[in-house]
Amino acid sequence: MTDPLFAPVELTPPDIAPYRRGNTGIDHVISLSASEPGPHVVLNALVHGNELCGAIALDALLRMGLRPTRGRLTLVFANTAAYATFDRQNPYASRYLDEDFNRLWSPDLLDGRRDSVELKRARILRPVYESADLLLDLHSMTADTAPLTLCGQTTRGRDLALGLGYPAWVVADGGHAGGKRLIDCGSFAEPEGSRTAILVECGQHWRTETATVALESCLRLLLGLEMISLPPNGPRLRPRTDPQRVVEVTDAVTAASERFRFTAPFVGMEVIGRAGTVIGWDDGRAIQTPHNDCVLIMPARRVKAGQTAVRLGRIVG
Repeated sequence: MTDPLFAPVELTPPDIAPYRRGNTGIDHVISLSASEPGPHVVLNALVHGNELCGAIALDALLRMGLRPTRGRLTLVFANTAAYATFDRQNPYASRYLDEDFNRLWSPDLLDGRRDSVELKRARILRPVYESADLLLDLHSMTADTAPLTLCGQTTRGRDLALGLGYPAWVVADGGHAGGKRLIDCGSFAEPEGSRTAILVECGQHWRTETATVALESCLRLLLGLEMISLPPNGPRLRPRTDPQRVVEVTDAVTAASERFRFTAPFVGMEVIGRAGTVIGWDDGRAIQTPHNDCVLIMPARRVKAGQTAVRLGRIVG
């Protein structure tokens, strides 16, 4: 198996300079409105500067000239400062500049006095996200894991993920101990309400297929909402034969030390049959599966103290 830390970069990062001025007064944010009423949908890319698939998908949509037939569609290139430093010879270095953009989405951080490159950008983009009825956040993964959708813990998030019909894996979870994700921000995560956010992990960071999954996820969402129609010579959705499966996260393992190690080169979505199976060691403490048929979700390849090493789940549908 190819070491994911040294996976080749098959994707070419698009030039997003033409989108810098946008049309909203915020750099790299473009909003398109229709005359017919409908939801405000935000498609979000580049939360992490080295996750190229979302930028490729948004660039493709803009190049197609797609416009919504109802409602409003906003395309956001988020952490553009980190993206500007992307180097295919050192592709992990541009994940962020100062701190993880996807751990900042709590009021105490957004309204606090602390500052960073990512916090500045988050505060600028906050009104855009807060105006969204639906948010699709496009990401990718270090390991060559099958694509999956993180739907949070709300029923409407799960319903939206299942409504797309793809990816096959839908994971319901509560996020990370290290900070709130964008999809967990404010009323997106409240049990009641209508505002909904999901995150699609489209595949291994730099595989060609990952960009295809990102674009297809965008198209499936917009077609399902009847907000667009595809031109005759435009892309077509591929038929899906794999049934969707829902996994509820039961445990999130946070590394206590830099010495955290897995017992095998897990890539994610492995199902461990027996409860009590040791899957890792954290400074001498055994990390065991808490129940039978335990699903390993996005095991980290670079485990750091205080960060999520792996999430553990149970298939419920």
